[in-house]
Amino acid sequence: MRVLLTGGSGRLGSELIALLGPGGELAVDELFAPTSGELDVLDAETFAGLAREFRPDVLVHAAAYTDVRGAEDDRATCWAVNVVGTRSAADAADASGARLVHISTDYVFWGDRVNYREDDVPGPVRNYYSLTKLVAEEAARSAREHLVIRTSFRPRQWQHPSAFADLYTSQDYVDVIAPQVAAAVVNSDRVPYDTLHIATERKSVLELARRRAPDVKAGVRADAAVPLPEDVSLNSERWRELTRQWGLPS
Repeated sequence: MRVLLTGGSGRLGSELIALLGPGGELAVDELFAPTSGELDVLDAETFAGLAREFRPDVLVHAAAYTDVRGAEDDRATCWAVNVVGTRSAADAADASGARLVHISTDYVFWGDRVNYREDDVPGPVRNYYSLTKLVAEEAARSAREHLVIRTSFRPRQWQHPSAFADLYTSQDYVDVIAPQVAAAVVNSDRVPYDTLHIATERKSVLELARRRAPDVKAGVRADAAVPLPEDVSLNSERWRELTRQWGLPS
C-alpha cells in the first residue's frame, strides 16, 4: 500500500507517520508525507500533479485549521485550509486514482443530544470552525472513492489549567485515537461505509483532562470565547464491529 498524507506536521499527522512509516506498528509499503513547503494544499494543480507522480492507493487528508477560537477572527484562512484544501485533496485523489480518507470532527453536529451516529443529519453548527469542517465533508464526498472519518483528540498531555465540566464528548488523547485511525487507513478498502466514527466512550472534557492531569480545575462552556456544543459524543459501533470482524484490538 502506498499512502500520501497531508498534515504530517500536525498533532494527528505526526502520530500517523510514526505508525505508518518505516518501523511503525502498521507500516505501509511507502508513505509520503510532504511538508507544507513541498505541498501547498491550496494549489490544486500542484497537488494533483504530485499525487499523479506518487500514485498513492490512499490519500489521507489530515491537514486542517483547528483553532476554534482563532477561526472566528481569521475566517478567510480557516475557510481556505479546511474547504479549499479539501477540494484540492478530492481532486488529487481522483487524478491519481486514490481513495480519499478525510479527517473530520464531531463538531459538525449541533451538540444537544448524545451518541451521534454516522447517519444522523449534521448541523446546524455552533461556530465558524464547525461550519468549515461540515462543508469540507461535502467537498471530500466529491471524490469518487472516499471515507470520511469523524473523530476528536487532544495532545498527549493536557495543556490547560481548567477543562469544561459541562461539555460531553467521546474524544480522547491522540495516542489513543491515532492507532485506530491508522488501522482504518490500512483497511480502508474493507470499510463498507462512506462515513465512520472513531472515538471512545462518552465523558466530560473535565473527566478526560483529569486522566492525565489530576489537578485540572473545572470550567464551564459559558467562559469560552466562542459558542460550543453541550454534547458531541459519537456512536462508534460501526468501527467497533469492524475491528471485531478484522480481529483488531479495539
